[in-house]
Amino acid sequence: MRIMGLDVGSKTVGVAISDPLGFTAQGLEIIPIDEEKGEFGFERLSQLVQEYKVDQFVIGLPKNMNNTSGPRVEASQAYGAQLEEQFGKPVAYQDERLTTVAAERMLIEQADVSRSKRKKVIDKLAAQLILQNYLDRHF
Repeated sequence: MRIMGLDVGSKTVGVAISDPLGFTAQGLEIIPIDEEKGEFGFERLSQLVQEYKVDQFVIGLPKNMNNTSGPRVEASQAYGAQLEEQFGKPVAYQDERLTTVAAERMLIEQADVSRSKRKKVIDKLAAQLILQNYLDRHF
């Protein structure tokens, strides 16, 4: 069973995929999107879903630190609803508070990656952390 993890932002979607047994998450890529123009990267996601034979999606839910929901939570849930409609696969949500912070810290402390290079991989790493947290809790 392959699960695809997504870190949905307003300009990009970070993508990660699980191994076939659901033990580990691996970052794949970052898909550019444009919410204002209604471009959500579904064409590229469709290619990845077919290539990896995805059975389920996990989307990061960016709740506020006090556990309330804001506009980004609503946008992520709307994205999830579109995924379910487009691909007919279940969508789960994973609390993603501090995953981007953790991803940035990992890139700085462990890999000493420059700021410009971090911007190119941060969403992919955040998607990987979201998916790994989900896998750890559910499998």
